Amino acid sequence: MVRPKKYLGQHFLKDQNIAAKIVEALQLTQRSVVLEIGPGTGVLTGLLMQRPEVDLYLSEIDRESVAYLKEHFASLREKIFEGDFIKLDMSQIAPGKIHIIGNFPYNISSQIFFQILNHHEKVDQVVCMLQKEVADRLAEKEGSKTYGILSVLLQTFYTIESKFKVPPGVFHPPPKVMSAVIRLVRNHRKQLPCEESLFRKVVKQAFQNRRKTLRNALKPLNLPGSVLLSPFMDKRAEQLSVENFISLTTEIEMQRGADY
Repeated sequence: MVRPKKYLGQHFLKDQNIAAKIVEALQLTQRSVVLEIGPGTGVLTGLLMQRPEVDLYLSEIDRESVAYLKEHFASLREKIFEGDFIKLDMSQIAPGKIHIIGNFPYNISSQIFFQILNHHEKVDQVVCMLQKEVADRLAEKEGSKTYGILSVLLQTFYTIESKFKVPPGVFHPPPKVMSAVIRLVRNHRKQLPCEESLFRKVVKQAFQNRRKTLRNALKPLNLPGSVLLSPFMDKRAEQLSVENFISLTTEIEMQRGADY
C-alpha cells in the first residue's frame, strides 16, 4: 500500500461514497479527455474508468503512487504523466479540450490553479476537492475580505460552483481542516479586450496592497497620469468586480498606447 507523504500534502480519500459524488460532479456530454491530478491510490481513477465517455490520463508526482497505479490500472500505463503537474505541457495530453479532476494537494492548490489559468483556452472544466477555506475564497464576489487574486483571475474565465463539503474523517491521514468540492466550467469569454499579461499584473499588484486605494497600490506600475483620474482609483482592490478590473486594465493599455 502507498504511504501518504506529508511533504507532498497527501491525504488519501477512503470514502467510496464521497469519491462517487466527486466523479458524478464531472459533467460530460460526449467522449472527452479527462486528466486526473494526483490520483494517489486510484480511488477516483477506478470510478472514472467505469465511465465510457471518459478518455482518462493521470498526472502523479509520487513514484510510489505511480508504481501502484501501473500495477492496478495496467491499461493506463502509457497514459500516466509522472512528474509535477505544475510543469506539465498540456499539449502533450491531447490536441483538443480537456477536463481536469482530482483531490488537489492543499499545499499547492493555488499553483495548480495558476497552471490551469495558463491553459484556460484548453481546460474546459475542473472538478476538484481542496481546503474549504480556499474553495470559498475562489467563488467569492467583490466586497468580501476573502475576495482575492485567484477569485478575480479564475472568475474571468470560469463559472465556479460549490458542490458539497467533506469532513476530515474520510481521509487517511485526516487533515486538520474541512474540505470542499467545487466545479469550474469555462465561460463564454474567448479573450480579453486587453493584454492578459497586463491584466494579471494589475490584479496581482492591486491585491498585494489591498488595504490601499488603487491609486497607491498600483504606483509600481507607473500608470499614465490620465488613468489616475479614473473613479476606480479611489477604491480598494476588493471593491472591483472582474468586469471593473478588465475595464481598468483596458483603460491603462489604451492610455499607454496614446502616450507612446
